[in-house]
Amino acid sequence: MKTFLKPLSKEEEILCIRALADTDEEGQKEAKRLLIERNLRLVAHIARKYQNADEDMEDLISIGTIGLIKAVDSFDPSKNSRLASYAARCIDNELLMMLRAKKKISREVSLFEPIGTDKEGNEISLLDIVEQEQPDIVEQMEQKRRLGKLFAAMDQVLTEREKEILYLRYGLLDGEEVTQKEIGKKYGISRSYVSRLEKKALLKLRAEMERQEKAQQAANKLAD
Repeated sequence: MKTFLKPLSKEEEILCIRALADTDEEGQKEAKRLLIERNLRLVAHIARKYQNADEDMEDLISIGTIGLIKAVDSFDPSKNSRLASYAARCIDNELLMMLRAKKKISREVSLFEPIGTDKEGNEISLLDIVEQEQPDIVEQMEQKRRLGKLFAAMDQVLTEREKEILYLRYGLLDGEEVTQKEIGKKYGISRSYVSRLEKKALLKLRAEMERQEKAQQAANKLAD
C-alpha cells in the first residue's frame, strides 16, 4: 500500500480550519487540500476494517476519501472536537453505505436471475419461488410444484454445504433469511467465501433446472 503523509499537528490543523473561513479562495483551496491529504492515513486505517468484505483496497480508499472530503466540507470547529474524530465517522458511514448498496444489488441480481421456466414456458427466478404474496389455491399448488422441483434439483447437483447456504440465505425452510456474514460465522469461513459458494450454487442450480426443463419439453414432444 502507498505511504501517506503524517497527520497535521493540532496547531497546524487549527490553522487550516481557520483558513477555510478566513482566507481568499486560493487559501481555502490550499487549506482543504492539506486537510484531505494529511488525513488519508486515517482513510486507509478505517478501510482496512472492510478488506474482508471482498473489496479492493484501492476502491475502499477511494470511497473513504469521499467521506473525508464531506467531513472537511461540513466540519464545525465550534463543537470543540478534532477533525479526525468527526472524519472517522464520515469515512466509516461512506464505506458502509457503499457496501450495503452493493450487497443489495448483488442479492437482487441473484434473486432475479432466471433458473428455469414455468409450465407456460415463461422464465422464473428464485424470487418467483420464495416470494409470492397472497397466492390463491391454484398458485399454492403451482408454488408447491416449483418448490418440489427446486429441492429435487438441489439434491441432485449441490453439495450439503451449498444446499445449507441457500436454505439459510433465502429462508427456504423456515422463511427466515440469514446474511452472508452470519453464515460465515456459523461455518467459520469468510463472508466473501460464502458469497462465492452462493453464486456457484445458484449457477449449478440454474443449469440443472434448465436441463430438466429441456428434458420435459423433449418428453412432451414425444408424447404428442
